[in-house]
Formats: sequence, structure tokens, C-alpha cells
Amino acid sequence: MFRSPASLWRRLAASLLLLACSMATTAFGAKSVASPVTSVRLYAIDCGHLSFKDMAMFSDTGEFDGQQGEMAVPCFLIRHPKGDLIWDAGLGDDLAGPKLDALYAPLGVKATIKTTLISQLSELKLTPDDIEFLGISHLHLDHVGNSHLFKHSTWLLNRKEVAWATTDASAAGIVPDLFSGYRDAKVEWLGDNDHDVFGDGSVRILRAPGHTAGHAALILKLANAGTVILSGDLYHTHLNHAKHLVPPYNYSRAETLASFDRIEKLLADRHARLVIQHSPEDFAALPKFPAYLD
Repeated sequence: MFRSPASLWRRLAASLLLLACSMATTAFGAKSVASPVTSVRLYAIDCGHLSFKDMAMFSDTGEFDGQQGEMAVPCFLIRHPKGDLIWDAGLGDDLAGPKLDALYAPLGVKATIKTTLISQLSELKLTPDDIEFLGISHLHLDHVGNSHLFKHSTWLLNRKEVAWATTDASAAGIVPDLFSGYRDAKVEWLGDNDHDVFGDGSVRILRAPGHTAGHAALILKLANAGTVILSGDLYHTHLNHAKHLVPPYNYSRAETLASFDRIEKLLADRHARLVIQHSPEDFAALPKFPAYLD
């Protein structure tokens, strides 16, 4: 059918307008198109690796003196029907190379990043802007490296932890610039009680102080896998767990031992699976991303 030039121009203009609107939506950070979930999922994400010349820093009673060791540095994505949570933020995508060497070499540690957090999230069609919550077990530098990416998320932070990390000049492993993004982010301040992230008991932040002033663990209730506890740095290795070994640089030895007791009771009562976050074996035993535990 014949169409007048005016009609063709109107159709072309309408098409260009739709294209412009689409491009503008993408440019200004529209939500991505990740598939929604109907139950809680746990994804383990590779956020770095640490190699130690001497593991002595992980026990104040000498069990690791002179031993070399390896540690995983995971981030975790928890997908819930009400939103998404990143638990711990790893070494930092933009720190790979000389910047990482400058941070870790003085500690006798080699830090490496094989793949970025952003690229892994993209496999699920997610970006940091899609993540509703950022939870951090504690503010040591290997847990906050990517925190600045989550400027649009609500940060779940313990007041005691932030106060300690920003005022105690002697605090080991603290680099305030790495987590300074909280100053411009929306923050939900956590006090002395556990915190139910989504309000249904399936994802709870557990107070477990001692390693740092406001250290926390995360407990998940999964439909098929049952209860899982992510340790933060309450335990660094399986030997730390088995023998209740305490690092010499911990904020409080007494509080650490009390947190050991609490988590052990929860593990026993809930028949829970413990994931020692820095354990390469525990990380490897979780489904390889983008597979998940549910």
C-alpha cells in the first residue's frame, strides 16, 4: 500500500523516539533483567586469593608458625524473593596488580584477583546497582575491596565496628579509604542484636564479635540444603575451628571464645553446615558459580 512521505517521516520519527528512550533508560541505570527467584539462593563468588609465607598470624599459641598457606577470598550473593544481598566484598576489582601488592606485600602476603566481581554478577544479568543490600562481616581490607561499587545499596553496618575501624589507629588490617563509601550510602545501623535482613528469618546477620569489635557471621535457611552459616573471619582455617585457635591480632580474645561457643551451639542445634569463608576447601565444595545452593 502506498504511504505518503509525511506518513513515512512520522513512522521514522516515532521509531527514533523509542530508540532514544531505550538508550536513555539504559544510560541512567535501569534495573537489569535477572530472573526473579522464588526461594533463597546462595552463590559463592571468587573475589580473590591470598598466599601466605608464614601463617603465624592465625594462632597466638604457635600452631602455624613458619607454615605457608593459601586462603580463598569469596564474596557471596544471596538472592531472596524480596531482594539481593552481597555478603562481603573481597579484594577489589580495581585494585588488581601493583595496588594490591602495595597493600599486602608488607604483610608478607601475595594477593591476586583472577576474575572480577562485576563480570561474575553480569553472568546473572545483575549489576551492583541491582543489589538491595551490602552486608560486611567486618571491615578488614580483604572484605571491603569492592564495597564502593554498591553506592545504591543499603549498607548493613555495625556501629561498634565502624567506630573502632575509624578511630583506632592501631587496628590491624584496616584501610578506611576502602570502605569510605558508607558515608554517602544509605546505612542501616545494626546494634547489639542479630538482624533479620528480609524479615522472614531466612537470612540473619549474627553478632559474633572478637575478631573485630563488631564482627558478624551470616546464617541462612535454605529449602533444600538446610541451614548454612558463613563464618566471616570467626574461623580462618579448619584447624582454627577444631582447636578454637585465636589470632594474636584479634580485637578481644575473650569475645572471640564466646563467639566460638555461640556458633558451635547454633551449628549443633540447627544441624547446620559451616562454611569457613577463607578455606579453599570449603569454597571449592560450594556449587561453582553461577550454580547455587538452595
